[in-house]
Amino acid sequence: MAPTALVTGGAGFIGSHVADELLRLGARVVVLDDLSGGYRDNVPAGAEFVEGSILDHALVDRLFARHRFDHVYHLAAYAAEGLSHFIKRFNYMNNVVGSINLIDAAVNFEARCFVFTSSIAVYGAGQVPMEEEALPQPEDSYGIAKLAVELELAASRRLFGLDYVVFRPHNVYGERQNIADRYRNVIGIFMNQLMRGEPMTIFGDGSQKRAFTYISDVAPVIAGAAANPALRNQTFNLGADTPYEVNQLARTVAAALGKECRTVHLPAREEVLMAFSSHARLARLIGYRAGVGLEDGIRRMAAWALAVGPRASRPFDAIEIRKNLPKGWA
Repeated sequence: MAPTALVTGGAGFIGSHVADELLRLGARVVVLDDLSGGYRDNVPAGAEFVEGSILDHALVDRLFARHRFDHVYHLAAYAAEGLSHFIKRFNYMNNVVGSINLIDAAVNFEARCFVFTSSIAVYGAGQVPMEEEALPQPEDSYGIAKLAVELELAASRRLFGLDYVVFRPHNVYGERQNIADRYRNVIGIFMNQLMRGEPMTIFGDGSQKRAFTYISDVAPVIAGAAANPALRNQTFNLGADTPYEVNQLARTVAAALGKECRTVHLPAREEVLMAFSSHARLARLIGYRAGVGLEDGIRRMAAWALAVGPRASRPFDAIEIRKNLPKGWA
């Protein structure tokens, strides 16, 4: 019998692509999403869609009781690292408490494997290339939240036997990304700004370095993880190897959209300047290597962005701390 999989955040960017891959692999897929950062149209045909929140533990329990999920793919999160300093309560509720609701249900209803997308934000600064053996030293509330869930999964494995796989993807971009979100996913922000006739906003001097990862180098690996015993109960970096400066990224995005490269530099925000990781562990086990280069991936995303057009960008309306809030986020 085909496995039944729950995909949280499956109306969002990465989650919808993972749901696509699971359906292609023959799984029965249920998508749970509150549509706060995703779109109903992203949910692939063939998946059952449930609109709701992972914070609703009664709903989570009902879904597990009805479907008896074999595999859980937990991709629901609010992944705005810089903003997380200023929305701590929101961050921990959505990224920790919601995750605990899913872990509780996975244990109680005897799911076979829990696949979790964490983040390289758990590493902190000064550890490039970031390797899984490094001591996590997260510098923002988002990274702290992700690390807490990783530790809970390890504890649940020891005490309850819940198998898990943790991925730490980074700077993923591509079609279906929420380009209206002004706080996360710099490539989507840049594309939306240019299509709206605005300059691209860069915090600091633009020398920050990131390795940007196209979605097709991420989704199939995540989708296939629960069925691969070699990956069980381990943590893996996942993404591209080559880092680029944000200034170079801006030029590449503008060229792909056929726009003038217009930028405005804002005061630097509190963030890790160099963030890229090693993928040697995953390469050893499954021969992983990201295959889509930055220019090619951005061209693909740009074609999609031009087709859907610019989207209205709204400020986050529940800022909890305004002290030192970066200019442009107020």
